[in-house]
Amino acid sequence: MRVAITGGGTGGHLSVAMAFLEGFLNSGFECIFIGSQNGQDKLYFENDNRFCKKYFLHTSGVVNKSGIHKLNSLFMHYKAFKETLKILKDNKIDVVLSVGGYSAAPASFAAIYLKIPLVIHEQNAKMGRLNKLLKPYSALFFSSYLDTSLCKYYPINGLFFETSRVRDSIKSILFMGGSQGARAINNFAVSVACDLKNMGIKIYHQCGNTDFDRIIQEYNNMGLKIQVLEDDVCGDFDVGIFAFSKKMPNIYAACDFSICRAGASSLWELCANGLPALFVPYPYASGNHQYFNAKFLDDMNLGFLCNESELFDEVLWNILSLLDTERIGHISFELQKLCSKDAVLNMVDIIKSNLKFT
Repeated sequence: MRVAITGGGTGGHLSVAMAFLEGFLNSGFECIFIGSQNGQDKLYFENDNRFCKKYFLHTSGVVNKSGIHKLNSLFMHYKAFKETLKILKDNKIDVVLSVGGYSAAPASFAAIYLKIPLVIHEQNAKMGRLNKLLKPYSALFFSSYLDTSLCKYYPINGLFFETSRVRDSIKSILFMGGSQGARAINNFAVSVACDLKNMGIKIYHQCGNTDFDRIIQEYNNMGLKIQVLEDDVCGDFDVGIFAFSKKMPNIYAACDFSICRAGASSLWELCANGLPALFVPYPYASGNHQYFNAKFLDDMNLGFLCNESELFDEVLWNILSLLDTERIGHISFELQKLCSKDAVLNMVDIIKSNLKFT
């Protein structure tokens, strides 16, 4: 059987695409990828030889654009839609899997037009505009937030399960703004760094490339002991700092609490690892979806939520005062119960069963 995996633009969408690629290959499917020239699609998959073929089309986002810019984007999508019709026919695709993002639009619409089963994985608690439009026409729709989903678990790299543990105290805190960093979280980390040192709490800080030099200088000005984290994520330091790391499962394992954005992949990786967090949603995310991702855990009392405009030192001190051994242990344990390392294989089995693939 042959499947087209489509979508991307950001690391969150593409990490799900990668998880599904592994699941489909393990189940005997052949896979092609249909993405965009823009975003991070090529960075993730251009050299990934596990795909039979890869197509990077000229598309761009439509949301938050207006006037001539929106018209140009829509015209690009129309041209890509026509290209994708030929791609799906030529490759004899049996099913199209969309992981969302603007680059998923051409192949998703082409699948509907050609009556090829469309399977959608929605990463966020608040459904994106494209998925809201496509959901009625999909053969299967997966979401970790909807009770109607046949599988509610999120596709997560197995390494986050392997390094998971139940926390019983807070001796280290991870400040994380994503691969590009987040200036508000960076500034907050700097503002509380000396107090955390005095409390005996070590800092791990992913600050992104753009802010890296400034943040190191800020910590140096405070006289803190700094270590730039590369292969070894442990050491005798006050602040372990890094712009980007491929060792995130190990860094999570070394930490007891996190202050971070609320992108879907990061949120569920934290859950799988049992790492409690204060979520500070990116305020300009489409449809404010990061807020609703964080609220999902906050409503279950398994996470903390604070808008960026309200992020002050007292917020952290109040949370730390609440997290005694019993409560942090409960949260850490319950977070792990929301995840399954077999999520992708379960979803692939559901696809095979429901679409009568053998």
